[in-house]
Amino acid sequence: MVGLKPSERPPTTAVKFLGAGTAACFADLLTFPLDTAKVRLQIQGENQAAQAARSAQYRGVLGTILTMVRTEGPRSLYSGLVAGLQRQMSFASIRIGLYDSVKQFYTPKGSDHSSIITRILAGCTTGAMAVTCAQPTDVVKIRFQASMHTGPGSNRKYSGTMDAYRTIAREEGVRGLWKGILPNITRNAIVNCGEMVTYDIIKEKLLDYHLLTDNFPCHFVSAFGAGFCATLVASPVDVVKTRYMNSPPGQYHSPFNCMLKMVTQEGPTAFYKGFTPSFLRLGSWNVVMFVSYEQMKRALMKVQMLRDSPF
Repeated sequence: MVGLKPSERPPTTAVKFLGAGTAACFADLLTFPLDTAKVRLQIQGENQAAQAARSAQYRGVLGTILTMVRTEGPRSLYSGLVAGLQRQMSFASIRIGLYDSVKQFYTPKGSDHSSIITRILAGCTTGAMAVTCAQPTDVVKIRFQASMHTGPGSNRKYSGTMDAYRTIAREEGVRGLWKGILPNITRNAIVNCGEMVTYDIIKEKLLDYHLLTDNFPCHFVSAFGAGFCATLVASPVDVVKTRYMNSPPGQYHSPFNCMLKMVTQEGPTAFYKGFTPSFLRLGSWNVVMFVSYEQMKRALMKVQMLRDSPF
């Protein structure tokens, strides 16, 4: 057996909420360079004139990371990390930490198991709730990740994370902080279903058929499958979301207009730009997050049980 033993009592909603946010932040710390590389690959080609003026062209995941380190320095891989961690504490806590509670709410009384439809509804609900709360942090994170800083003389639009919130609100209005919320809700509803429902089902089947016990190998396999499914179904919406949220005012009239321009100018394959870093990032993020989340729940429940114990 690997890791802590399962708790005798099921984890409370508060434990799941706190554990999900903390585990997601830990996963972000380890995989953030892959996310930044994904963003750079996704926006490459959206503005041909600007791209022609740039000397840096990105080719593949490793090539993107090496180019960024060479032209902008190693710190560029973690540009937007503060907003990313703020996002996970507000975002993952809701979409992952509240998933089981919402699933139980949708499950008919007297039923022993939740159907796939019930799980999908729970994933869509918590995903949409999380985006609505965390959207400003996502906008700021993407703006930082997409901006290039090639030296001391380069034009740095935001001096810091809080300045970015203020600048966007001042120049684009408060609505600018919720820019791209519709494609983001769509994207995260799909991702949340791909992640939570797939993880839930794979883990359940592995345990039901006694293929694995409820420990690290089971969590690893379930998380890896969840990451692949989520990347496959969410990549097109993710690319549209990234481009629309990073675009200056007036470039796209709507997310649908952004999608049409991508198809006409770059072809359908543009929807899967950055797929490899997306999968590497989402796959590794899911493994780290779910494994950490399962251990975090058990550790927090042990602490809570010790506090409740009279001895």
